[in-house]
Amino acid sequence: MQQYNSIKVKYPGALLLFRVGDFYETFGSDAIKTAEILGIVLTKRGNGTASETALAGFPHHSLETYLPKLVRAGQRVAICDQLEDPKTVKTIVKRGVTELVTPGVSYNDHIVQQKSNNYLASLFFDKGVTGVSFLDISTGEFLVAQGSNSYIDKLLQGFKPSEIIFPRRDQNDFRTHFGDRFYTYMLDEWPYSGDYAKENLLRHFEVNSLKGFGIDRMGAAIVAAGVALHYLNETEHRNLQHISQIARIEEDRYMWLDRFTIRNLELIGSANENALTLVDVLDQTASPMGARLLKRWMVMPLKDKQPIVERLAIVEYLVNQPELSESLVHELKQIGDLERLISKIGLQKANPRELVQLKRALLAIEQLKRLTADAEAEALKVIAEQLNPCKLMVERIAKELQAEPPVLLAKGNVIAEGVDEELDRLRKVAFGGKDYLLEIQKREAALTGIPSLKISFNNVFGYYLEVTNAHKDKVPSDWIRKQTLVNAERYITNELKEYEEQILGAEDKIQVIENRIYNALLMALLDYIKPVQQNAQLIAQLDVLLNFAHIAKKNHYVKPIINEGKLIDIKGGRHPVIEKTLPMGEEYITNDVYLDSDGQQIIIITGPNMAGKSALLRQTGLIVLMAQMGCFVPAKHAEVGLVDKIFTRVGASDNLSSGESTFMVEMNETASILNNLSDRSLILLDEIGRGTSTYDGISIAWAIAEYLHNHPSARAKTLFATHYHELNELTNTFSRIKNYNVSVKEVGNKVIFLRKLVPGGSEHSFGIHVAKMAGMPAKLIVRANEILKRLEQERTGGEHIKDSMKKIQKQAYQLQMFSIDDPILVKIRDMLNNLDVNALTPVEALMKLDEIQRLLKN
Repeated sequence: MQQYNSIKVKYPGALLLFRVGDFYETFGSDAIKTAEILGIVLTKRGNGTASETALAGFPHHSLETYLPKLVRAGQRVAICDQLEDPKTVKTIVKRGVTELVTPGVSYNDHIVQQKSNNYLASLFFDKGVTGVSFLDISTGEFLVAQGSNSYIDKLLQGFKPSEIIFPRRDQNDFRTHFGDRFYTYMLDEWPYSGDYAKENLLRHFEVNSLKGFGIDRMGAAIVAAGVALHYLNETEHRNLQHISQIARIEEDRYMWLDRFTIRNLELIGSANENALTLVDVLDQTASPMGARLLKRWMVMPLKDKQPIVERLAIVEYLVNQPELSESLVHELKQIGDLERLISKIGLQKANPRELVQLKRALLAIEQLKRLTADAEAEALKVIAEQLNPCKLMVERIAKELQAEPPVLLAKGNVIAEGVDEELDRLRKVAFGGKDYLLEIQKREAALTGIPSLKISFNNVFGYYLEVTNAHKDKVPSDWIRKQTLVNAERYITNELKEYEEQILGAEDKIQVIENRIYNALLMALLDYIKPVQQNAQLIAQLDVLLNFAHIAKKNHYVKPIINEGKLIDIKGGRHPVIEKTLPMGEEYITNDVYLDSDGQQIIIITGPNMAGKSALLRQTGLIVLMAQMGCFVPAKHAEVGLVDKIFTRVGASDNLSSGESTFMVEMNETASILNNLSDRSLILLDEIGRGTSTYDGISIAWAIAEYLHNHPSARAKTLFATHYHELNELTNTFSRIKNYNVSVKEVGNKVIFLRKLVPGGSEHSFGIHVAKMAGMPAKLIVRANEILKRLEQERTGGEHIKDSMKKIQKQAYQLQMFSIDDPILVKIRDMLNNLDVNALTPVEALMKLDEIQRLLKN
């Protein structure tokens, strides 16, 4: 316990898994937490005494099962192992922490999600600028950026780090700018001071300057990145050769998607449970690397024409080459997660089976190189030139490892035959020796005439000869008796002892030799980290582009036209996610959208609830975003003049935990849009101003539309969906504002949503009709219609809405059963009119009343 306490003090705030024999044990408050999270038994040591200690543990071989549960519960877990073989020491075994696993620092397959990066973000608040780094120890990716807090917030939303570290002194700043929705850990101030962080980076990358990485002038980002490496060192991760480069996130290369847009367009996540997102529809990649890159492309679409056009050209080529695409996908599926595999080699944590998978992956890359080199598309030939099959590495793995080795090195039989003469000799002794024991058994049985003689083994005195009592008088005098049983006697001989020592010694020596050869192989593979990482990046790109081609064919997408102009012209556009959720056989109703800077900059969209205004806004944003990712789009035709920012204000969401109402959230998001818009922005506004009173809402919405139209430097293309039909008047005053509505058809007292965008404004919301569809009580619907009619009459008569409401209130308690055009009430009226009260018996009267009551209930 003294040893435990001395180690525990060094890792405050972490659960310490303390290896004792075949178990990992936890003590005290750690044990209480562990038992609760894992659902294992909590016991006590020293029951009822002053030194009573809570205790909880699990077998060491169950670490892979239990560790992920602890980390997912938000715990930092320090793994303390035995650093000596207990057989070789007589005192207490030396122990030490070999790894500290945190939510953001893990490469364990059961903790990190296969299709998502597991980023550790590091923040540094400098004067007027904030630096950030994103480091994924499981893939070796290391990215940095710096800028305003709103830019850093957008990056945090896009990269979704599993853990964020920052200085303890900046706790309030962090909460103010980024809230409390992330898992965080605060560090002492000293790693952030002086040149410590920069020196950390220079030492790690073995360079004299950071100019080669293009980050030498990013002071705040350098500190954030240097502290990230310091944190890895503190968490006992020191084999970091796979973190071989660092790159800056080039803000000017990517479209601006603020955190509201990433959330509102439901790109990679949704606030609604079980909702389908864009990544769910677009991700049919063949490898985890491709899935991770697809997410990156999705939250960071390009805004330079050339690379977008290049991506689209490859996708078009692959769409037209189905046989080649199929062959490429087949090879890609053999590769697995090459990026994380080579990282495990960098960390020196790869197991034998993973090395064999690396060999398979490189053989598949050789095939991919051949297939892409023969392709007619120039871009695929460029990929082929850069792919490196690392043949020497493949040959060495094939030569030194068994074809199907066990997962654990300790299980033995990992190294192939013919690699080491001594190993082959010892294997013959260890495993061939056992055959020799059978020969001894046969020989001695013949010599002594004891047919039932057998050789066995136990841990007390090793190999022995067992003779039943019926034959014990035949035992030779030189045999040494070791044990007497009820029906038999057990003996040993000098020959048996010699063989036993050879066999048992051989097994220990085999393990030592296999460990040595395997570790030498792991060390040799470190030289191949960079070429294999480059392979992984190229494979990920190829995977995403093949995926785009597959999705384009499957979902009937078309190639968009990308140009430097400023118009967006979509014909027959569809929402890529909603069309996937339609019932079988139902077709998505397509829509055209045309926006430009000169004639039709702002479209005011009116129309009833449920008609599809929000879907139209979102689908326009998604089509533009998909086009600039390099993906085909759900439309009959799409021409997109490069968009540099997409802003959205869609849907209501209270942020009550921060004390913000729906309206406050709405105004915050709208302010962010108006303060950051540009000439190439696309703005999608849905129901602005609905969180306040009608007149306030109309005034704010009107002023926003005016502001966007009259902005001196930026004619941002805008779709503005609203319930305020008064905004239709704007088109009479402002030349670039046009009215459209999502049409409906009224048949009798029913409304059919046509979901088609047509020119002109709409005057009716059909809100009461939607309330009826939602299952509101019939009486409530009837009363709402009555109030609406009265209000409309009063409004046309010029009466103030307040006076109208007072009159309606007075009528609320009058029985107006027969003045309403409700089919049920009309039916009841007719029934009552046709009754002959004088001829009715009491029973018939009761039956009629029952019939009327049933009608009302229905």
